[in-house]
Amino acid sequence: MTSNYVHGYHPREHVRLQDQAGTLADLLHADTVYPPGSRVLEVGCGVGAQTLTLARRSPRTRFTSIDRSAESVDEARRRADAAGLDNVEFLQADLFELPFADGSFDHVFVCFVLEHLARPLAALALLDRVLKPGGTITVIEGDHGTICFHPDSAAARATIDCQVELQRRAGGNALIGRSLYPLLVAVGFDRVAVSPRMVYADAGRPALVDGFTDKTFCAMVEGVRDAAIAAGLSTPAAFDAGLADLRRTTRADGTFCYSFFKGVAEKWRRS
Repeated sequence: MTSNYVHGYHPREHVRLQDQAGTLADLLHADTVYPPGSRVLEVGCGVGAQTLTLARRSPRTRFTSIDRSAESVDEARRRADAAGLDNVEFLQADLFELPFADGSFDHVFVCFVLEHLARPLAALALLDRVLKPGGTITVIEGDHGTICFHPDSAAARATIDCQVELQRRAGGNALIGRSLYPLLVAVGFDRVAVSPRMVYADAGRPALVDGFTDKTFCAMVEGVRDAAIAAGLSTPAAFDAGLADLRRTTRADGTFCYSFFKGVAEKWRRS
């Protein structure tokens, strides 16, 4: 791939990904079910945070889940084995050097991957190659430009912007969610349908406050602290003040809102 994973591969990031996947499983995947006997390619599986949900929801589907990190693939395989899943094959592979023949898969699933790529159009074109005519692709991405929270804070927004800028410098795009429709159309996919998946957390939804606002989003921003300071995007005092204001939204009178986007499209059937 052509960019760096801005969040890193520290064990705390593995925990964050698991918290995120568990918290958002129904929001993102309630309508993701594949037919028995079909073959699905999951790209950028990481430590298997999304894989376990997909495999459980479609137990008679065969999944091939790939990631460029051997360490992540090993961890994903360990988690799948511990969960008793026998319908997933894990491989170390790069999206830009896919070791599969044309039309190898009935469906392709991509979650939180395009945001880290400098060439998302090229990536989607490569995935189109390994997809059978009439097969589907599912793409899920977030968009940091959709964030709103109470109490509002310029310091918190500046700290969030550090993560957005670091991702941009690494070749990615933390605002890519809003672009899924034009990206899929540009590659030539048919029947493109994109839907927003909004997460709203307040004291009346404590599981979301804990699982998403605190353990997913705040943890993600905190994870780039050292990199942001080293890059001169913030000072320790300014970053910490912004992070404190962001965590302030998890209190009883706080709220936090974020939108993901889920795109589903079909590979064009040639007559």
